[in-house]
Amino acid sequence: MKKLIRHLSDMLSDDRPSTRQEELRSFIFLSVVMAPVVAVVVIAAYGFSVWIYQMFAGPPSV
Repeated sequence: MKKLIRHLSDMLSDDRPSTRQEELRSFIFLSVVMAPVVAVVVIAAYGFSVWIYQMFAGPPSV
């Protein structure tokens, strides 16, 4: 654990510019992993809020 913390602090204090490979890896992670996860969480939160609203207000009238 201490090794990981030391590695992370070294990465944060490193003043060199990021390489093309690091930027590509970050972009792929953000676009392939994080964007779908954020989209699912936002849609689930909206669905949950509608569900909670309908518990108190009742289902929509036709």
